[in-house]
Amino acid sequence: MLTLETLVPTVASGSFVWAWLLIALPLGSAALLLVAGKAANAWGHWLAVLAPLASFALALVYFIDLLGRPTAERSVRDQVYSWITTGGWDFSLALQLDPLSLLFLLLVTGVGSLIHIYSLGYMAHDPNRRRFFAYLNLFIAAMLILVLADDYLVLFVGWEGVGLASYLLISFWQERPSAAAAGKKAFIVNRVGDLGLLLAIFTCLAMFGSTKFTVVNAGVGQVSSGWAAFLGFMLLLAACGKSAQVPLQTWLLDAMEGPTPVSALIHAATMVTAGVYLVVRSGAVYAQAPSAQLAVAIVGTVTLLVGAWIGCAKDDIKKVLAGSTMSQIGYMMLAAGIGPAGYAFAIFHLLTHGFFKANMFLGAGSIMHATDGDVDMRHYGGLAKVMRITFVTFAAGYLAIIGLPFFSGAYSKDHIIEAAWEQQPVLGALALLGAGVTAFYMTRLMLMTFFGHKRWREGVKPHESPAVMWGPLVLLALGSAGLGMVLNGWIGRWLEPIGAEAPAHASWLPDFSNWLSFAVLGVVAVGVVIAWLVFGRRPVPDQPPQQVSPLTTIGRHDLYVDQAYVSGIAGGTYALGNGLARFDDRGLDKAVDGLGLGAQGAGWLARRWQNGYVRSYGLTMLIGLLAVGVVLILTQLV
Repeated sequence: MLTLETLVPTVASGSFVWAWLLIALPLGSAALLLVAGKAANAWGHWLAVLAPLASFALALVYFIDLLGRPTAERSVRDQVYSWITTGGWDFSLALQLDPLSLLFLLLVTGVGSLIHIYSLGYMAHDPNRRRFFAYLNLFIAAMLILVLADDYLVLFVGWEGVGLASYLLISFWQERPSAAAAGKKAFIVNRVGDLGLLLAIFTCLAMFGSTKFTVVNAGVGQVSSGWAAFLGFMLLLAACGKSAQVPLQTWLLDAMEGPTPVSALIHAATMVTAGVYLVVRSGAVYAQAPSAQLAVAIVGTVTLLVGAWIGCAKDDIKKVLAGSTMSQIGYMMLAAGIGPAGYAFAIFHLLTHGFFKANMFLGAGSIMHATDGDVDMRHYGGLAKVMRITFVTFAAGYLAIIGLPFFSGAYSKDHIIEAAWEQQPVLGALALLGAGVTAFYMTRLMLMTFFGHKRWREGVKPHESPAVMWGPLVLLALGSAGLGMVLNGWIGRWLEPIGAEAPAHASWLPDFSNWLSFAVLGVVAVGVVIAWLVFGRRPVPDQPPQQVSPLTTIGRHDLYVDQAYVSGIAGGTYALGNGLARFDDRGLDKAVDGLGLGAQGAGWLARRWQNGYVRSYGLTMLIGLLAVGVVLILTQLV
C-alpha cells in the first residue's frame, strides 16, 4: 500500500543544512525591497510573494522528512554560527526543527503566502505597495526566527522583530492620526510584556547559566519552586503582551487601523500566536510551577469571555473579529494552562483558528473593497446575493468558529472545553459559556452583513472581489471546513516528543458518547437562536441605538480598560512627572539659585574690602589690632 511514509525517502534527503533559507528568503526580500526603493516598484510585490512561497515549499520538505523518521529522531538542531562568546557563556544562532516548530513553519509560511497573494489585489492601487510588501516579509522573517530559535535569547530577537514589524504595518497609513497612534500603542503595550521575557532570560542565565531550551528544561526541576514560579509568571507576562491577553489586550482592537491583510496576518498566523507558542515551548517550566500554570488557565478563561463580550457590542466588522481573536487565543491559553493534557489541543486550535480567522479577516477585506472601505455592519445587509464567493467562504469560517460538527473548530475547541471541564470544572463551565456567546456574536455578524434588507450608503454598489483576492479565500475556506478532520487525533501523536498527550478520542466523527459534546452543541444552538431572534426577525437600524443595556455600553467602550489605564497608570505617571517637575523648578532650582546668590553676595563683600585705597587698608589693620588687643585683655582678666 502506498503511504506518505513510503514516499518520504524519495522526496526528502534528510539534510537540514539549508534550514537558514527559511528565514533568509523573506528577510532578504524585505531588505532588497527597502534598499532598491522606487526601482523595485514594478516587480517588488512579485518578489515579496515568491519569498514566503519558497519558504513554505522548503518547510513542507522538512515536514515530510520528519514525518518519515522515528518519533525519537524528530528533533534536529542546525547551528548557523556562533553569536556571542563571553566568559563562560556561549550563545549560538541555532535553529531547532521539531514537531512544534514545523507546524508553526507551515502555518506562518502557508497562510502568510495566501495573505501575500490576496494583498496583490487589495493593495493594487496603493502608492506605497512595495514598502507594504517589504514590511510583510519582515514580519514573516521575524516570526520564523521566533519559532525556529533553540533558546530564549534568539527567540527574543524574533520576538522584538515581530514587535517592530507590527508597529510598521499597523501604522502603515501613518498620515491618519488614528493609525499612527494605534501603531505606537501596540509598540508600547508590547514593551510591557517584553520586560517579562527579559526578566525570564536573566533568570535563566542566573539559575542555569544558559538560555537554551534543553538546558532550562533539564535544570528547572532542580531550582526552588519560588524561582520556577517566578520564571513561569514572567513568561506569562510576555505571552499576555504578544497574544493580547488580559490585562495587556488593549492594543489589539486599535490594530485594526492597519490594512486588512495586516489584520489577518497578525490575528491569524503570526503575532498573537507567539504567546501560545512560548507557553507550550516552556512546558517543563510550568510543570514545576503549578501556580503559574493555573494563572495561565485563568488568564485565558478571563480573556475568552472579555473578547466575546466586546465582540457582541461592536458594529465595526474588523473589531468584532478582533474581539473574536482575543477570545479564541484565550481558549488556546486555557488549554496550555491545563498542562500536557492540553498542549496538543492548544496547538490544534491555533492551527484551525489560523485558517478560519484569516479566512474571515480577508473576507472582511473583500467586503470593504466592495463597499468603498466601509467597516460598519449597519451599512451592509443583503450582501450574500451580490458577493456569493465571499459569502460562501466567510460562511465556512463562521461555521468553523461556532463549532458546527464536522467543521474544523468543532474538533479543536470542543477538545479544549472537555479537557478544561475534567481538570478545572469552573474554568470548563466558563469556556462552555464562551462557546455560546461566540455563536451569538458571530451569528449577529453574519445576519447584519449578508442577510436582511440593503442598508448600503448612497453611491455604493457592492461587487465580488477579483480572483486574486477570492482565490485565497477559497483555499482558506477549505481549510476551515476540513482541517479539523485531518488533524484530529494525529496532532496529539505528532506532538508527543514535546510532552503533549494524545487525546483519547481520535475519530473524525464527533464524540457524542460524551454528554459534554451535546452540551456544547446545545449552548451553541441557543446562541444562534438568540442572535436570530434579535437581529434576524426585525430590521437592523442604520444607526446604533443609544438606549442599550449597561453590558452593551461597557462592551462598546472595551470594558473601559483604556480609560482606567489613562486615568490610573498614565494619569498617575503624568501627575508624578508634574510633581517632580514642580519640585525641580521650585525646590532644586531655587536651592541652586540660592547658592549662586550667596556666592554673589560673598563676592560683593570681598570686593568691598579689596578696594585699593591705602586708608581703607590702614583702618582695617587698626580695627584688627584693636580686636586682638581686646581679646588679649579679656583673656588676662578671666
